[in-house]
Amino acid sequence: MIKIYISDLLGKYKKNQAWLAQETGIRPASISNFYYEKVKRIELDQLEAIYKAFKQLDKNIKFTDIINIVDNEEKAKD
Repeated sequence: MIKIYISDLLGKYKKNQAWLAQETGIRPASISNFYYEKVKRIELDQLEAIYKAFKQLDKNIKFTDIINIVDNEEKAKD
């Protein structure tokens, strides 16, 4: 299962979806889909824009801090 951590990161850095939409140029509706993990397909340029936006806030951020593959067994433990 693919896990998207956009909502966690926005909370961590005290930013909102409108900020991310403005920083990335991604439509607010698309940002909302990322936030609620309702994305059906992901464009690589969108992922790159999201990564760059968070990289401005934290130089140590890794791509896996934004999106990762989580084993179903791991998810059951949460």
